[in-house]
Amino acid sequence: MSPKEDYIHPMQELAREAGALLMSFFGKVSIEYKGDADLVTKADRASEQLIVERIRKQWPEHDLIGEEGSRRETGSDFRWHIDPLDGTTNFAHGYPVFCVSVALEYKDERIAGVVYDPSRDEMFAAEKDGGSFLNGGAIHVSSVAKLKESLVATGFPSHKRHKNPNIHFYHQITLRSHGVRRAGSAALDLCYLACGRYDAYWEFNLNSWDTAAGVLLVQEAGGTVTNFTGGPFNIDSREVLGSNTLLHGELLQEFQAIIAGRVEGLPSVAESFQSK
Repeated sequence: MSPKEDYIHPMQELAREAGALLMSFFGKVSIEYKGDADLVTKADRASEQLIVERIRKQWPEHDLIGEEGSRRETGSDFRWHIDPLDGTTNFAHGYPVFCVSVALEYKDERIAGVVYDPSRDEMFAAEKDGGSFLNGGAIHVSSVAKLKESLVATGFPSHKRHKNPNIHFYHQITLRSHGVRRAGSAALDLCYLACGRYDAYWEFNLNSWDTAAGVLLVQEAGGTVTNFTGGPFNIDSREVLGSNTLLHGELLQEFQAIIAGRVEGLPSVAESFQSK
């Protein structure tokens, strides 16, 4: 089977169908816990089941990996990465920032990806060497050239936050930009970078289903994605630094300084209140 087959249109159809399913659950689901604060809803599982069933029916020889446990690993040249509900915590609390993310690899290269936000009816789609699109219109990264003029995004893990060093990065980049946003959906953060709503984005400890579609969207929209030291991003990187390309060198310098421990101290809470 050729990678030139039309994947992007059926991918958008299945993402839209899964998104409609999520909206039928929105505001009505009960919360279950996988770990300390790692929650899952009935909607996650129902959405993944729908997507996996559609893929297995249309492309039964393809491998796949889904966040909620679906696996097929036979050595196929094709592999799907499925996040049936990115932004589960938001979804479970009735906060309308979540999406469906689906990407396809051919021989370890991402060739197509879609991210669908059903609450806003926004369909982000990209194909390798084919550009990035939002609801059918071409999108591009921003032209902001200075970190101090940028709006940046990041994310924090749902559990073991006390062991995550991102608070140091958050503090330093907040001081050097217009602001840092934390919306709670890695896939949407990458899409917002791709269409210029954000100028850069970084996060620790992500999985392939979080990033596979969004990274392709950023790259096809003219952006750059690497690891924190500027090395090539790969699907198992676990760390993502994306930008509109213009900011990447400055961001890498800031990250090198943070990693080396050259950071400005946090203000004293006690002193802040005593000075009032």
